[in-house]
Amino acid sequence: MALDWVPATERTDLLADPVAQAVADVEGVEVAEIDPGLADTAAFCEQYAVTLDESANCVVVAARRGGETRYAACMVLATMRVDVNGVVRKHLEARKASFAPMADAVELTGMEYGGITPLGLPGDWPILVDTHVAGHPRVVIGSGVRRSKLAVSGAALAGLKNAEVLPLAG
Repeated sequence: MALDWVPATERTDLLADPVAQAVADVEGVEVAEIDPGLADTAAFCEQYAVTLDESANCVVVAARRGGETRYAACMVLATMRVDVNGVVRKHLEARKASFAPMADAVELTGMEYGGITPLGLPGDWPILVDTHVAGHPRVVIGSGVRRSKLAVSGAALAGLKNAEVLPLAG
């Protein structure tokens, strides 16, 4: 099944509210409508002929230190896993780091689970972009909702406010 990509600024109805506000500040973002039942990466890639190495996932991490919890987003290719307890924990200078609970991630981002994306995240969150994502000419990512996907260059993700590029895969 083919995806019909259009400029995201022309179809903000396909985006979560915080994402719709953020796409105007990022160059070249496109959106395509999908079946929301196929939003999970493996099912999406199979149905829409997108390879796993051109699809990137946004993982929300909760980092704890001294009774304080801070959140961060990590962008990795779908073929890789985020090294949460190694690279991410050390980079965030946390005593403990783990995947944020689904309910917390949804509430804090204003996005649907399975559609969370780095565009439109809370302004104080670090966005950790894996080097493989940053160097990619175009990756498919969430749109804040399960009924669409975004396509954007890795360079655009690396250029987001609060973005840091580092090797995140363990």
